[in-house]
Amino acid sequence: MDQQTYSNPNVRRLMNKSYIAIKVDQDSRPDISNRYEDYGWPATVVFNANRGEIVKRQGFLPPMQMASILQAVIDDPSPGPSVEPEKAVIYATTPFLAPSLLAEVTNEYEKQYDTAGKGWAFGHKYLDADSVEYAVLLASHGDKLQEQHVRDTLQAAQKLLDPVWGGEYQYSTGGNWDEPHFEKLLYIQAQGIRTYAQAYGQFHSPDYLAAAKNIHRYVRGFLTSPEGAFYVSQDADLIDGKHSTDYFRLNDARRRALGIPRVDKHLYARENGWMIRALCKLYAVSSDASTLQEAERSALWVVDHRSLPGGGFSHSDHDTAGPYLGDSLAVGQAFLALYEITGDREWLKRAEGARRFIAANFAAPSGAGFTTSKNATDAAYEPHPERDENAQLARFGNLLSYYTGDKGDRETATRAMRYLATHEVAIAWLSAPILLAETEYTRPPLHITIVGVRKDPSAKALFQIALSNGPAYERLEWWDPTEEPLLNDDIQYPTLPHAAAFLCTATACSSPMVDPQILELHIRKAGS
Repeated sequence: MDQQTYSNPNVRRLMNKSYIAIKVDQDSRPDISNRYEDYGWPATVVFNANRGEIVKRQGFLPPMQMASILQAVIDDPSPGPSVEPEKAVIYATTPFLAPSLLAEVTNEYEKQYDTAGKGWAFGHKYLDADSVEYAVLLASHGDKLQEQHVRDTLQAAQKLLDPVWGGEYQYSTGGNWDEPHFEKLLYIQAQGIRTYAQAYGQFHSPDYLAAAKNIHRYVRGFLTSPEGAFYVSQDADLIDGKHSTDYFRLNDARRRALGIPRVDKHLYARENGWMIRALCKLYAVSSDASTLQEAERSALWVVDHRSLPGGGFSHSDHDTAGPYLGDSLAVGQAFLALYEITGDREWLKRAEGARRFIAANFAAPSGAGFTTSKNATDAAYEPHPERDENAQLARFGNLLSYYTGDKGDRETATRAMRYLATHEVAIAWLSAPILLAETEYTRPPLHITIVGVRKDPSAKALFQIALSNGPAYERLEWWDPTEEPLLNDDIQYPTLPHAAAFLCTATACSSPMVDPQILELHIRKAGS
């Protein structure tokens, strides 16, 4: 639109005559991004002088169409058909999806797989992490169809991997995987690493680990700052407005001779949280110490540069609005992931601090869910809950409650689930976030505890087996008897002369296991 629409003389004349033009970087303003997420990017919104919306349009607007809209608003500035009154929603009073609603959402999930196109969703092709994760969960319980969907999708999605620099392109157009849009968002890289690493842990296909490492190689080389924090994205085009298909067909030397697409070097807490969590999963299945070091280095940078009083986190070094839910949520999830792979209780305490900050600052007045921003974007619009954020928060608070035993964690999950259990929210596209949150909220995680001194090689071996073979939804802890009891000491373990692993349910624990191979067999059996 910069190249074609906003450079058009007629468009410029109309805008200069009657409008104030504002461009918003949606990465920098999660509140505005979530407010208009249904309109994609670019989204075009026209307001009146009192901040009321007149027009909301999705995607590219060519010059003639844009000029027509601008003139029509000048002639009649009343809201058009694209602006509908906000519908009143009666939120669920229970955190549990009604059986009929759960059946409806499950049925919708089954319809959302494009068998011919090999991927969830139709039209644009991209790797939807939640849809794959839920299918992996179903596959672990013996669903062969969902396993085939996962395998077909992960194979096809490798067409979005850059064979030269590594990394994952944002999506493919044309309803197939062969027409990539070359932008590389950190969010997409984090989702790709975590999805392929999780699939490797489940299916042990070398291709999946190779794909995760491919994306990681790109993040190391292009999106990592000298301080160890992670940048936001790299542009799709070397020259703005000029499609780069020919450029991305070149080898490394020829690309660099022409130049490198711009990297957005903003450092946001939310994006770093996403990548830390992905690196934790990659470390869990690869045991690569440098990957863990990268995750910890980024986490410490976020603590040093984005911390807010009360345990939360800012988005950037200077937020125009905010604070935003997404930052404290993503960083809290990252801290919990770091605790799971290290057993370092400092990370668990920080995760609990982030959860408490969220509860204190983002609880929606309706009593259901949590809002994207603490503050209103403007006087005409109050902050609203966002579906994906609340699904992630329900899962975070629920899992955290098993680690801490703090009832406030469960209460946070419950409040988020009341929003998700609302019919209008639950049936929205796509279904996997709802199904994952519901599955975890209504069931305890697989509980594995390693008991042994941290320097003991036998204890380390057991812990690594549990890390690399455990499901995505698990409570994994390492208790060294020379240390204080676990934060949630709901189970008393026996004192043994050697390291051992225990696999527990809500009612009983296994006998102590000292052989890593036996532990692996029991984990796989328990997860099926």
